[in-house]
Amino acid sequence: MTDPNTPDATPPANQGGAQPTPPAQPAQPAYGEYAPTTQPPAAPAYGQNAAPAYSAPAYNAAPAYNGAADGGTVPGKTLGIVAFVVSFFFGLLGLILGIVALVQSKKAGRGNGFAIAAIIIGAISVVVGLIVTFAVIVPSLNAATTCLNDPTAVVQVWGVDLSCQEVLEQSNR
Repeated sequence: MTDPNTPDATPPANQGGAQPTPPAQPAQPAYGEYAPTTQPPAAPAYGQNAAPAYSAPAYNAAPAYNGAADGGTVPGKTLGIVAFVVSFFFGLLGLILGIVALVQSKKAGRGNGFAIAAIIIGAISVVVGLIVTFAVIVPSLNAATTCLNDPTAVVQVWGVDLSCQEVLEQSNR
């Protein structure tokens, strides 16, 4: 054993069950001196696999945006608007342009409300035009044909009896 009164004596070797002493801590720097620094770990060289700086987020990714492609242009949209305006004045032309605009939009995977409206308005205009043609022009042509074949006949136009002489004078014949 050691005697506390004799510090020069060397301690005996570790005797069964005693704990080893931990390594000594580096000495604290004196006032005004800098502490010794250690080098930070080196970054991996280019091309070597390194651990990612962060982990994947804990939430799902946002859904993909299905907005307009190519800077916002939608094929057939301008033609659909033109067809819509034209269909009020020229039904058949508006109908044809509306169909072309709708086909262009469908190929791009888009809808085109103006093209659909132009098709509807154009179709209604064509139907109304056909009804007017058969209701107004055909009876007038029948009366004119009858008068050309028999100038002395009397024809009924819009519920009014007219002699063929009056019909021929009005048509400058």
